[in-house]
Amino acid sequence: MISSYYSPTRVVFGKGAKSEVGKELEKEGAKKVLVHFGGSSAEKSGLLSLVRKSLKEKKIDFVELGGVKPNPRLSLVRKGIEIGKKEGVDFILAVGGGSVIDSAKAIGYGIKECGDVWDFYDGRKEAQNSVPIGVILTLSATGSELSNSSVITNEEGFLKRGYNNDISRPRFAILDPELTYTVSRYQTEVGSIDIMMHTIERFFHSGDGLDFTDELAATLIRDTIEKGLIAIENPDNYQARASLMWASSLSHNGLMALGNDQRGDWACHQLEHELSGMFDIAHGAGLAILFPAWCQYVYKDEPERFAKLGRLVFGIKESGEDGALLTIEKFKQCFREFEMPLSLKEAGIDLSDEMLEELLDKATFYGKRTLGAFKTLEREDMKAIYLLAK
Repeated sequence: MISSYYSPTRVVFGKGAKSEVGKELEKEGAKKVLVHFGGSSAEKSGLLSLVRKSLKEKKIDFVELGGVKPNPRLSLVRKGIEIGKKEGVDFILAVGGGSVIDSAKAIGYGIKECGDVWDFYDGRKEAQNSVPIGVILTLSATGSELSNSSVITNEEGFLKRGYNNDISRPRFAILDPELTYTVSRYQTEVGSIDIMMHTIERFFHSGDGLDFTDELAATLIRDTIEKGLIAIENPDNYQARASLMWASSLSHNGLMALGNDQRGDWACHQLEHELSGMFDIAHGAGLAILFPAWCQYVYKDEPERFAKLGRLVFGIKESGEDGALLTIEKFKQCFREFEMPLSLKEAGIDLSDEMLEELLDKATFYGKRTLGAFKTLEREDMKAIYLLAK
């Protein structure tokens, strides 16, 4: 088995890193920048003012597009593409968390490519070009700042689809942990779950693996649990915020798969995309609901893999099925500590038979795909997991 690791993004990390944005854009030769952001927090915090001042000092022209929401929308992506083409944008600066970065990546494809950008996310085409992207990260969660992934929601049918392409990896990522001090308790909680799950999904791969990579993965998960709980209670704790920020980046840039089957499993992510696409719940909350249900359904296929994760993360000594069951229970307890729902009902979702069938239609791409690598899931398997999650 051959695996590869490609992470070309230049990282600028630490207190005050945000002040380097003008220098980084100058290095990239940016002439006309689209500054892309979410709501009012970037304005109120003074971060957008700093960005504007930095660009003006470097005599870099720019236009702005705000309004990105969680589960970023295709309609805003299309608006960004229109602006980018009209204004001759040659660089996109994403100021925000994963939703803003994902939206920026989609806009980057759309400015350079002909046709409908949704074709990339719907699996009809592969992008060959993209406007380069830089990031000022304000939320530790998705890892989009160092990954090749982006996820967009199409309001027509509320389809949530991901697309991976190395050409969209950001050219630079400014990681200033102090920018995350104002992140809400809930966003810190769901973000911590998202960080953990990006590594867990890679842990449950198919085939042989590398012990060293497993140990790296366990360290990242352990530290995210520890520092996430600290950040919830002490939001201005620099060490906790800095650790979460770096864990977010390393969890999803490919490092946690090197030496293993790089596909990972990703069934929980794909099943969750349909949940948050239809019901607009936070991605981390949906993962907290679905992961224990997935574990319960698949653990007997290879219980020792679950037991190994429990041994490395929680110090569980038992092996086999006993170790697997203890591991699943430990993760449920962990998610409770992060105040996450463990069922759809707890999340306020009353899943009807019609809703379930719609979820399954979307998760299978209307009968065109299976999910998972650790265990391949057919439609009936997915149905069983959704029902376990009710």
